[in-house]
Amino acid sequence: MALFDYSGFDDRGRKTRGTVEAGSKRAAQETLRSRGIFVAELSEQQSRSATPGLRQLRRPGRLPVADLATHTRLLATLLQAGVALDEALQSLADQVEKPAQARLFRQLREQVRQGSAFHQALAAQERSFPPLYQRLVEVGESSGSLDQVLLQLADFLEEQARLKSRTTAALAYPLLMALVGSGVLLFLVSVVVPKITRMLVDLGQSLPLATRLLIGGNALLARYGWLLLLIGGALGLLLRRYYRSPAGRLRCDRALLRLPVIGPLQRAIATARFSRTLGTLLRSGVPLLGALEISNSLLTNQLLRQTVVATQAAVREGISLAAPLHQAGAFAPLLAQMTAVGERSGTLEEMLLKVADQQERQVEIRLATLLALLEPLMILLMGSVVGFIVLAVLLPIFQASQGLG
Repeated sequence: MALFDYSGFDDRGRKTRGTVEAGSKRAAQETLRSRGIFVAELSEQQSRSATPGLRQLRRPGRLPVADLATHTRLLATLLQAGVALDEALQSLADQVEKPAQARLFRQLREQVRQGSAFHQALAAQERSFPPLYQRLVEVGESSGSLDQVLLQLADFLEEQARLKSRTTAALAYPLLMALVGSGVLLFLVSVVVPKITRMLVDLGQSLPLATRLLIGGNALLARYGWLLLLIGGALGLLLRRYYRSPAGRLRCDRALLRLPVIGPLQRAIATARFSRTLGTLLRSGVPLLGALEISNSLLTNQLLRQTVVATQAAVREGISLAAPLHQAGAFAPLLAQMTAVGERSGTLEEMLLKVADQQERQVEIRLATLLALLEPLMILLMGSVVGFIVLAVLLPIFQASQGLG
């Protein structure tokens, strides 16, 4: 079997294109003709001999969250307007500018036209559509409210993209400052300082302590710099290997949450992501245990993941959701408190979404606080290093000028 890209016109005279799976070019033409499609162009996808099955399709790279949110909202809008799913997917493919993404939606359309459920077609493209997406689409298909579920997904993905964008934008300036400052210091130490230190040594006079430290440090780097890099690389590899071990990952993630400023920020981000995911799943009709499992897959901190696993076990035994969350104390305290209120009032999903909103605001506040601390600290650090170099260079020159006077 092989995959063929085609373009042509359907029985209503509208231009259409997509991908069809067939044993030969003639078989592909017959398949398309049976669907009422007049083929204008038909070509086999090169370097791709396909075998039957959804998972043999060509897989594009992971979709950015912002793009996935945009495509999901457009698809929901088309379905609400009464457009059939396969036609909506084709319309979406025609409007997407990136070729890989357009090919993705054409492949989804082709699988839907061949009789696959939409969530099954999404499962074949698991790199582009996470389990949360697949599960909600499955719920929407089974309940006949796919357009509403897609709108909820679009809201969820837009919030995730907005939080990620704010975090990236907030950290861009200090990272740029650190990069530029490190480049300037590297230039001074490797180019400027060696020339000046040779000149100072040639003066033949006793040098101040700062100058001797500068000369000694520069000589140490010139002679043993390769060894320091080797030791640093070896330590980095050892730390990476330790972090990848289950015990090491757990200890590192626990220590990360205990850091003064970084810890609360990480906790707030994780709480917001977990709460929004769990609330969205519950609002869409996913059972609590299944929603906890999917929400847990989005967490990266092992301590928090263990907390969710323990919560799942407690819920299976009939214990309320709030009790194990409160006992573990790993997430922000507000999560357990609002969960308890939601369970008593029957509005659990609403309370979880409110927790997500509040924690996302906390992320913005903590990021602003972190930047307010980072910027002066970085300026102070860079200024101190540059000031030390300038002082070490100027002091012997000043002493020499006094001796000549």
